[in-house]
Amino acid sequence: MTQYLDFEKPLAEIEGKAEELRAMARANDEMDITAEAKALDAKAASLLDEIYGSLTPWRKCQVARHPERPHCKDYVDAMFTEFTPLAGDRNFADDLAVMGGLARFNDRPVMVIGHEKGNDTKSRIERNFGMARPEGYRKAVRLMELAGKFGLPVITLVDTPGAYPGKGAEERGQSEAIARSTEKCLQIGVPLVSVIIGEGGSGGAVAFATANRVAMLEHAVYSVITPEGCASILWKDSEKMREAAEAMRLTADDLRKLGVTDRIIPEPKGGAHRDAPAAIAAVRSAIESMLSELDGKDAKALIADRRKKYLDMGSKGLAA
Repeated sequence: MTQYLDFEKPLAEIEGKAEELRAMARANDEMDITAEAKALDAKAASLLDEIYGSLTPWRKCQVARHPERPHCKDYVDAMFTEFTPLAGDRNFADDLAVMGGLARFNDRPVMVIGHEKGNDTKSRIERNFGMARPEGYRKAVRLMELAGKFGLPVITLVDTPGAYPGKGAEERGQSEAIARSTEKCLQIGVPLVSVIIGEGGSGGAVAFATANRVAMLEHAVYSVITPEGCASILWKDSEKMREAAEAMRLTADDLRKLGVTDRIIPEPKGGAHRDAPAAIAAVRSAIESMLSELDGKDAKALIADRRKKYLDMGSKGLAA
């Protein structure tokens, strides 16, 4: 059953009526509701186009957080073969908020790393809602080093509200672990491509997305802090998250214009949660394209490409 966001309530009513008619028809073979159902479907499709054709930044945040949106594990299961998970940071523990391992992408050996939020209450708690602890970032560093050693391209899938800010995480060096992961992204001499598939929150996202090529799904967001956090700091009122989201320039369109990301991946009508296979296929195609752009470049060129990308960032100014 589809979970509707608050701004989708009119759509929920129309689709609910259409489903009620179909349920009545299934219970009574003599009832013909074809015309009525078709009219409601057309009305729903038109409204869906209208809603998703003019999403505000805050509504995009809501779509990016939709619980039915495909997560890292869904992409890994669908896009990669022979996935072999690698666990632990060889120092403290294994962080389930970060999944990664060896795999084949179109039969090409790669290393895949990503944030995993979970898809039900139990798995969300186990995965800490995609908020990685220091050991998660240190695991990512270990896997990137392994990829560099064997010449494997690295593919990262970013979907996190931010790194976990708990006491234990801070005691174990959260900021240092994020910095080391970001540093390793800049150092490895293999192709590194990243896709923001949902939320790209703060340094917790940057630690995986300091890549040669960065793509964002159409309704994903990427920002230094959540709109609620920004509103709490600036206005001492988290309810002003709509104004904060508007000011933060966190949408895929904004970040492409600012040069922070390289491409926008279109989502199915109504968002990735309405047609996960189509969204995953679009991400696969984007990754194929980004990897092909980097093929043939040696380690020195890849590192220089990455360095230039981030040194140039912001040179266009905020007027973009």
